[in-house]
Amino acid sequence: MEIQELHRGRLIDHIQLVVADIEASRRFYSAVFKVLGIPMGGEAPDYFWADELFVSAPGSAAAQGKLTGRHHLAFQADNREVVDRFHKVGLENGGVDNGAPGERPYHPGYYAAFLIDPDGNNIEAVFHGPANRSAASVKVTF
Repeated sequence: MEIQELHRGRLIDHIQLVVADIEASRRFYSAVFKVLGIPMGGEAPDYFWADELFVSAPGSAAAQGKLTGRHHLAFQADNREVVDRFHKVGLENGGVDNGAPGERPYHPGYYAAFLIDPDGNNIEAVFHGPANRSAASVKVTF
């Protein structure tokens, strides 16, 4: 099944990761996306995608034969329990701990966990807290 939705007005339209081991990445991302409630959009032997993330092997026509560099991607979670499960399931499916679930100082209620995916990308799941669940933006000062 292929799922395609067009979302206008977002900062990011899509992100592509070109990975060394497509099957290791497919296992990792399929597992963490299941926990996060994000359905896989589609797949072929040399790529897969979910929502705005497209992941391909170096040999895929879309990859042009080059791996992407290290990225930090943060996925929204519905609650703290989902962040906890994301971390646990990610570790069980090839991820490496890069920050156990817990509160972070970015803003009150910021609860996150970090994993390194099979290609060295820093992958985060974050719950912004019940007070920050509305569609309104959260102001963060850096």
